[in-house]
Amino acid sequence: MSKRLRIVAGIALATGLLVAGSPALAQVETGPWTSESPSFNVQQRGCGVVSNLTFQLTCSTASGDQRAERRYATYTGGTRQFEGSFRITSLGGTRISLKQTFRDAPTAGPFWMLAVERGGRLYAVHGGATIATGATVGTTVRVNTVHNVGREHRTYINGSRKHTYASSGTSFYDKFGAYRTSSGQGPATVVWSNIRFWRK
Repeated sequence: MSKRLRIVAGIALATGLLVAGSPALAQVETGPWTSESPSFNVQQRGCGVVSNLTFQLTCSTASGDQRAERRYATYTGGTRQFEGSFRITSLGGTRISLKQTFRDAPTAGPFWMLAVERGGRLYAVHGGATIATGATVGTTVRVNTVHNVGREHRTYINGSRKHTYASSGTSFYDKFGAYRTSSGQGPATVVWSNIRFWRK
């Protein structure tokens, strides 16, 4: 092998190692983080439709369970990080939940929900606090949640910490997609991408 070919091969190998190793590097907060790939179930209820990472509510119904989501496996203890990007491609309705951290035990129920209003305001469903603005149709927004179980749940939008919520309980799971909140309605179409999970 010529010297030039050896150099090219070395660069390719080094680049490959960097690419292969990059998913283990979390986007927010210090590590070390360990990448993981939890299993998930697809949830489609009411007028909810899921096609891979496209989530739709096709009706304007303001009652009932209108849901198009992925529900990931339950985790217990430790610190977990979720990362994903969403792009709203249409929003004829308002107050649609995009990302949830759900309590599984000791008492099952919604723990933290990130929702969007028509106009692009992102807010925490429980309490109503504004988390960010600018989540308008066509705009890609990155969401990270870091959950230190039993202590704190932190939310980052496009890499900036925007919300902190005290955490209790022992078992939780992540959900994302499009879900009608109790005060919301469709229609809505949301496309998610770059979904990653870590633990430490």
